[in-house]
Amino acid sequence: MTQKSILITGCSSGIGYASAIGLRNAGWRVFAACRKTADCERLRSEGFESPRIDYSDTASIASGLAEVLNATGGTLDALFNNGAFGTPGAVEDVPTDALRAIFEANFFGWHELTRAVIPVMRAQGHGRIVQCSSVLGFVTLRWRGAYNSTKFALEGLTDTLRIEMRDTPIHVILIEPGPVTSKIRANSIPHFERWIDWEASPRAEQYRTGLRKRLYEDRGPDMFELPADAVVKKLRHAVESPRPRPRYFVTTPTYAMAMLRRTLPTRLLDWVLSRI
Repeated sequence: MTQKSILITGCSSGIGYASAIGLRNAGWRVFAACRKTADCERLRSEGFESPRIDYSDTASIASGLAEVLNATGGTLDALFNNGAFGTPGAVEDVPTDALRAIFEANFFGWHELTRAVIPVMRAQGHGRIVQCSSVLGFVTLRWRGAYNSTKFALEGLTDTLRIEMRDTPIHVILIEPGPVTSKIRANSIPHFERWIDWEASPRAEQYRTGLRKRLYEDRGPDMFELPADAVVKKLRHAVESPRPRPRYFVTTPTYAMAMLRRTLPTRLLDWVLSRI
């Protein structure tokens, strides 16, 4: 039986790294892509094939996928789009250029790679495209407007793609984690410092006593936080089941928020979310 192959992006840490290990242990040939060359080299030292793919760099998307297809003889069984970052800050303080930058990495690059993979999967007669969304793809939280908006956009695009692909042998799937152990908070600090002039904001005191403490102080795990490998069980079902689900929830908050989103009127849901 031919070994199945999967390309996973954002594998330097967190969900991507845990998924690369979990799928390799399950017998998959894993191409564990990272944005930085140094991270690719580290993963190669751990025995992974690790192409460099930076969603903000079109050339790296093309060359990274070409590296994968050259290695497999032109096939790819599954794609797990995962790499993303946050730009914390109140929406009124987020410059439009900051939104352009985060959409390039969290949305446009995903679409570009996905479009490049679809013809491969069409030609081979099967494939799975799995998108790592978030609970923040269907509810919002304060300070996360830039990230929220990329995930809401991803959900809309993915739902549309899933419907359009019903007449093909390609399955399109969303995974929606809640709080999962990762470096996304620490990795968001440079983007916050680059784009947000918080001291000039009318919300300066809220930044000082709220968001900045969350960003810069190590307060331990969030409530209900799960390790990154909690996603792996759902990912395996998504890529291995004969009938994968359209979406997979991970963590208690995702299940709870989905229920509240369905049952509460908007004003009451806003009240709940404003207190988180």
